[in-house]
Amino acid sequence: MSGNQFYSFAGMNSAGGAKEGGDDDLYGGFSAAPQQTFGTIGTLGGAGGGANPLQPPPPSQGGFWNQQPPSTQAGIWRPPGSAAGGAGFNTQSGGGDNRPMTSNRATGYSSHGHQFDPLKQGSKLNGPPPPLQKKSENSPEEQCLEMERQVNILIEESAQLSLQKDYPLALEKAKEASKKERYLCRQREQLGLGDQINIDLTYSVHFNLAVQYHHNALYTEALNTYSLIVRNKQYAMSGRLRVNMGNIYMEQGKHTLAIKMYRMALDQIPNTAKDLRFKIMRNIGNAFVKTGGYQEAINSYEGIMEGSPDIITGFNLLLCYYALGDREKLKRHFTKLLNIRKYGASDDDDDLMLDEFDDNENKDALLLDDGLKAEIRDKRKQHMNYLLTAARLIAPMIEKDWQAGFDYIIEQLRHYELKDSSSRLAAEMEMCKALNFMKHKKYTKAIDALKAFERKDRQLKAKAATNLGYLFFLEGDTENGEKYSNLAVEADKYNAKALTNRGNFFYIKGEFDRAKEFYMESLAVEADCIEALYNLGLATKQLQQYEESLRVFKKLQTMIPDSVEVIYQIANLYDLMCDNHRACEWFHRLITRVPTDPNVLARLGSIYSKEDDEPQAFHYHLEAYRYFPVNMDVISWLGAYFVKNEVYEKAMQFFERASQIQPNEVKWQLMVASCHRRIGAYPQAKRLYEDIHKKYTDNVECLRYLVHICNDSGMKDEAVEFHRKLKKLEARLENPDGFGLPQSRGGPAGYSVDDDDDDATGRIRGSGSSPPSRSGTPPPGDKKLPYSFSDNQDSVAAHQPPAASAPTVKKESTSAARHAKREQELENEMKKMEGEDDDLDVDEMLPMGT
Repeated sequence: MSGNQFYSFAGMNSAGGAKEGGDDDLYGGFSAAPQQTFGTIGTLGGAGGGANPLQPPPPSQGGFWNQQPPSTQAGIWRPPGSAAGGAGFNTQSGGGDNRPMTSNRATGYSSHGHQFDPLKQGSKLNGPPPPLQKKSENSPEEQCLEMERQVNILIEESAQLSLQKDYPLALEKAKEASKKERYLCRQREQLGLGDQINIDLTYSVHFNLAVQYHHNALYTEALNTYSLIVRNKQYAMSGRLRVNMGNIYMEQGKHTLAIKMYRMALDQIPNTAKDLRFKIMRNIGNAFVKTGGYQEAINSYEGIMEGSPDIITGFNLLLCYYALGDREKLKRHFTKLLNIRKYGASDDDDDLMLDEFDDNENKDALLLDDGLKAEIRDKRKQHMNYLLTAARLIAPMIEKDWQAGFDYIIEQLRHYELKDSSSRLAAEMEMCKALNFMKHKKYTKAIDALKAFERKDRQLKAKAATNLGYLFFLEGDTENGEKYSNLAVEADKYNAKALTNRGNFFYIKGEFDRAKEFYMESLAVEADCIEALYNLGLATKQLQQYEESLRVFKKLQTMIPDSVEVIYQIANLYDLMCDNHRACEWFHRLITRVPTDPNVLARLGSIYSKEDDEPQAFHYHLEAYRYFPVNMDVISWLGAYFVKNEVYEKAMQFFERASQIQPNEVKWQLMVASCHRRIGAYPQAKRLYEDIHKKYTDNVECLRYLVHICNDSGMKDEAVEFHRKLKKLEARLENPDGFGLPQSRGGPAGYSVDDDDDDATGRIRGSGSSPPSRSGTPPPGDKKLPYSFSDNQDSVAAHQPPAASAPTVKKESTSAARHAKREQELENEMKKMEGEDDDLDVDEMLPMGT
């Protein structure tokens, strides 16, 4: 049945073959030709008709397909032929077997390795590629669009560079975009495409250019550019840019113009944009604060607090109340400040208890990549800082008694902790109260308040122990100080402050190696701990590790370049290393920051004196004397300088000042009298020597000069009398057993000119005590640290080392021989004194400075 259906389709395409073949011969239309190889099937039509691609394979050697149909004539039906190979299935493809009926060659496949190419494109694929088509020139509209695209790219690049803080290059890109945009507008106008000018692009270019001018502090150009935008009525809502103009005026200090711009911008903002209006109102309030108009600022802030309260505006309003000193409003407003909703808080606030994660070990895992939670946590931390700052600010003044004020604030914060238990603000205020006890010198109450934190959580306990350790450090209670500093380290071994204080106690005990270890541990925890780094430099300097100490202080100088203490230490280290050139360089840097510090000027003078640069040394010593005229080292150096140059009138002024500062020091009065003697004023010199002798009867030098002056003046009787007293005094000093305890030649003050009485530095001592320190501060050799936590250093002079040693007064050798005849003894002594006049030079009586 299927065979009849299949071949009937082919028979209908034949021209009358069924009629002539008869109904008895069903297969009469087949050819009796032998088997041949089939070629490709031809197309429909032609002499034999079209071939049916659905025909079965050709007959085989036996069976049904071997029956040969009878020969036929022209009208007999034949299988359809092909256009290329003749009729029927006799079509051949160049020899070979006949094509089987099931062959797939008709679809283009071949068993002879030919490629699949049904569309006959082999020659095109195997040959060279065709040449590229030349792009036709763009139309004017397309060229303008391309240029517009380039302008947008420049704007984006400028904005990206501005975000990266590369403001100069961002400005260059903005200027280039502005030039191209202007050229684009001119091109469109010339081409008659004015209706295609992009107003939004022009606005973007000018706005970006104004912003970049502002970032580069080109305020005039920025204001001009903003003015071009806001005056153009084609730009919708351009009036908002007056806010930026107001910000520029604020940076310039033109607060009145800034307020004007803010108000003009506020008039153009609709009432529906409440958030923007409140931000502009806050800027207006800030500008009024700058001008001192606190009441106008309060009006602006109060309007914001009634509409949309926020913590920043509330804090600013509290500052205005504080400036006006309104205690009642401060109390009420602080209560309102506590009721402001935190950033990101919801009604239930169940998912925002982020501050409790401080004690949660899995905090980092929970918030690993959650940027929103991190931002909310930062905002809430900022909120708490504002509250704590406000509480610390107003607590001492809201009541007449500062303690009552702290108690009121602590009570309010405890009520606030009922709503937010993670705040811990009340405990922080209790810590501030304890520190205020220290400020008011109530150390007992401060210690009691800090000890109360031992029963609180670990973090507060560590803070309290750190403060207690420092408090005992100030009081000199080393035992308790070490105890609490150890507690602080044990509570938190990564507390850099506690480690620094621990090292301070080893420093004051002279254990500089141990102190250095703790300072290094503190820096390992907190690499930018200023106090630990400074104290490490001091410890290495005490260990005479000057190179390492210099490296430490230079590193610290990069962190705090304006610190005069650090600059002084660097200069002092170069001085200790005998590098006078670099020491002068760093002292000059120090003078640029503290030009009136007399101690620095004196150090520079001493360095130039060691370099034998007398003019510079004199200049800096004189400047030091001008700013601090009671420094004995400077006075003695200047007096010696004028004596050396034989300007005795000037030297006399400095010695008189020295005698006023130290009235019990006889050497200054002797020097004044000696200056009178050198300038030939013998009566004044004799009168001064007599006054000195009346006050200091046991002074040998005074009696010698009296004998010498009386002898030169021809007063023989007085010379003999003073000579007799001199001999008695010398005899008593040489034989103390017969005359009682020996007395110093310096008189009652105990001044000594003997070599054995000099101290370790070679300085002449007076009244048995060490020389006064510069500016009343101890030298760095003392065991007091200039830096510890809660400790501040107010003067560079606190680090100044002792002055260089001064030469001692030579001890004069006198003859102890006793002559039988007093007349011969007097004559011999007078001859001797005449020869010793030059030996008793005033230069030997002066400390020569450094």
